[in-house]
Amino acid sequence: MAIQFTAHEVKVQIRNRTKLKAFLKALFQREGQGLLGLQYVFCSDAYLLEMNQQFLQHDTYTDIITFELSDDPANTEGEIYISIDRVRENAHKFAVSEEQELHRVIFHGALHLCGYKDKSKKDAALMRQKEDECLVEYFGE
Repeated sequence: MAIQFTAHEVKVQIRNRTKLKAFLKALFQREGQGLLGLQYVFCSDAYLLEMNQQFLQHDTYTDIITFELSDDPANTEGEIYISIDRVRENAHKFAVSEEQELHRVIFHGALHLCGYKDKSKKDAALMRQKEDECLVEYFGE
């Protein structure tokens, strides 16, 4: 069960990757979701917009796109693409650190792969609650 972080044409600094990987593995275990592998790809707005257009037929900027690659619903193999440009802009917009916003989005993608949705108001509220719980647990705030 490998968790990998890579950057595509952007610079991103993730402190304490070992702690983050352990936290993500524990998150999947807590949620009762098997984890075969997880690849995070940090990229630019332009790159993620192109993916959004190509794979989801959405012509909008987004901070994250999550793909489930496994045919087995009990075991996740996922790819999560995160726009560092959106993370930075949203951190400024919501008056939080870039590190906190980056981790919120990292957890958001993992939660999607654990079955959480965010299209309805009710689902979005639960997703935000789960993100907040992850941030508090991870950062000890």
